[in-house]
Amino acid sequence: MISVVLSFLSSLILSWIIYPKVIPLFKKLEVNQTVSEYALDEFKEKPITPTLGGVVFVIISILVSFVFNQFNISSVAYNLCIIAFLGYALIGFIDDFKIIKEGRNEGLSPLQKIIFQVFIAGIFYYFYRDFANPIIEIFPFDAFINLGLFYALFIFIMFVSATNAVNITDGMDGLAGGTSFIALAAFLFFAVSQQQWEVAVLISSLMGALVGYLRVNFKPAQIIMGDCGSHALGGLMAAVAMVLKIEVLLIVIGGVFVWETATVILQIAAVKTIKRRIFKFTPIHYSFIISGYRENAIVLMFYIVGFICALIAIILGVM
Repeated sequence: MISVVLSFLSSLILSWIIYPKVIPLFKKLEVNQTVSEYALDEFKEKPITPTLGGVVFVIISILVSFVFNQFNISSVAYNLCIIAFLGYALIGFIDDFKIIKEGRNEGLSPLQKIIFQVFIAGIFYYFYRDFANPIIEIFPFDAFINLGLFYALFIFIMFVSATNAVNITDGMDGLAGGTSFIALAAFLFFAVSQQQWEVAVLISSLMGALVGYLRVNFKPAQIIMGDCGSHALGGLMAAVAMVLKIEVLLIVIGGVFVWETATVILQIAAVKTIKRRIFKFTPIHYSFIISGYRENAIVLMFYIVGFICALIAIILGVM
């Protein structure tokens, strides 16, 4: 348990020191994110902000967790989480690099992203298959469903959904980082309760690094995580849910991300079928801006919703 606490504090201190130093470097290198043409007008007018902030918290959390796990690479659960964390971070980095190089907020095409995401999920499953249990638990009813061969498909869906959901949520200063921190706190609870200490140390290391990131990401953001960060966070949360066998609770813990993604899907479906919008704007956090709410108030509201979702998941998990 001491390693969990110390890894959190170490990552926090490192990220607190490193971020203010890398921001001027990224600005000098013009590692900037171009605002999407689909964003609200007021977000298009924001100053150009350096991206790739996710690279820093990914590297810090992996190195710190490796140290506090005493350089032990025998834990299957920990290694699987690292595969997902690094793999999806790499996809996001490629996407960010393409955006930076071309100066347009397009990056990888949706098809290319899906192919890469499924590929990493396939690598994960290759190493996970002997360790995997295809039975999933439906909380809190103590009901179990054996997915059999469909568990592999279930894994692919979890990874693709989680990575894209966090990416969609990353649209306001402090939004994705803060809601991810809250979700990770719930995963940390389950890792500690199952005494999966190596996984717990990785989660706590990431949480500490996110605190340092949020210091420079709150409005007005000095740096953003980019797809590297959002993909890494989503990939890790999906992997942790699998190795801890709380797959279904991922939907509850990540309630904010599910909400954001669902509104986008519903909006697209409505436009294509009934030729009208059912929300003012999606992702849904932009709808609140149109309704007159301040950005900081919206982020705080999403934090509260995220906290409630995490608390409900913990209650369901211990019932």
